[in-house]
Amino acid sequence: MRKFWWKYLGAAILVYVILAGMLIPLKPGVLEISPSTAQAAQTMTFTVEGYNTNYDKASSSIRAWLRSDDDHGLTASEITVVDYNTLNVTFNIPKWLPYESKVKYFSLILDNEIDGASVLPSAVSLTQEVPNLARAKALWPQGNIKDLHTNEVISFPYRNILYETIRNLYFHVSLWLAMMILFIVSVFYSIKYLRTFNKDFDDKALALTSSGLMFGILGLITGSIWAKHTWGTYWTWQEIKLNMTAVAMLIYAAYFILRSSMEDSERKSRISSVYNIFAFAALIPLLYVIPRLTSSLHPGNGGNPTFGSEDLDNTMRMVFYPAVIGFTLLGLWISTLIYRIEKIKDKLYDRV
Repeated sequence: MRKFWWKYLGAAILVYVILAGMLIPLKPGVLEISPSTAQAAQTMTFTVEGYNTNYDKASSSIRAWLRSDDDHGLTASEITVVDYNTLNVTFNIPKWLPYESKVKYFSLILDNEIDGASVLPSAVSLTQEVPNLARAKALWPQGNIKDLHTNEVISFPYRNILYETIRNLYFHVSLWLAMMILFIVSVFYSIKYLRTFNKDFDDKALALTSSGLMFGILGLITGSIWAKHTWGTYWTWQEIKLNMTAVAMLIYAAYFILRSSMEDSERKSRISSVYNIFAFAALIPLLYVIPRLTSSLHPGNGGNPTFGSEDLDNTMRMVFYPAVIGFTLLGLWISTLIYRIEKIKDKLYDRV
């Protein structure tokens, strides 16, 4: 049992990832506000729908603001609790907005002592007839949004658009990182083979590349499912990250086609090792360079940051990093099985 401790560790970590990743709730947030447009110089009541909220239990402490980009905030004149996740919020909208433009989006900020503070960016579009910045500043006081509460319950960040699918981070992204680790180790063994021509190193490279490609395909599948729930489609050819990923997986798939096309064992190992190094060298620009040079919906590309504080806070790190370790150990475990199968094949062929 001591010899296989890392396998049991990997299994235990993945059990923890699945349980914690699926059971820890999201922080309270704001789903939507209706209507989403209003005119200046009128009193407007908005219906606000929350998520994982406790408005009925915290009715006495609920506060709301319409916030502009420069921290000028308009305090709600009246707040009525409908139920645990629905509010009617009334604002006396001044005649002038703190902007020179006639139309501007404002964020909604809600706060109470149980749920803490939550924000709906660009929640309401306000329109004014004639801008008057000087008068507007007095009507939109600065610094009145303060003493916000924090939610002390262990929870994952609430992210508009992502909602519950943010949990896929523990599977989609972790699978990709585990894939990269497996590919790196496989390249290491391919280099060792080219230096020593020891077939054992080529068998290990083959096993690691096999499990790495499997994780890459699983990463594509989980990413497509995530895209369906957030972008509305499983695949879009306008998304550079998806296209480059597909190309990278095809390059690695060709590795196995190349191996199966040759009968001579030594020639197969030598050419496959060279190709494996080439495939990994192509993987880096395809996944991490080219997508960053263009605009993209995918986080991490074209100025769209990945692992930001809203997507990956300390609570999520408690699950995300173990997920990477767990999937990497699982990949190594699968690789050992493939390696042993190759060794059995070699012995059978030798007997024949």
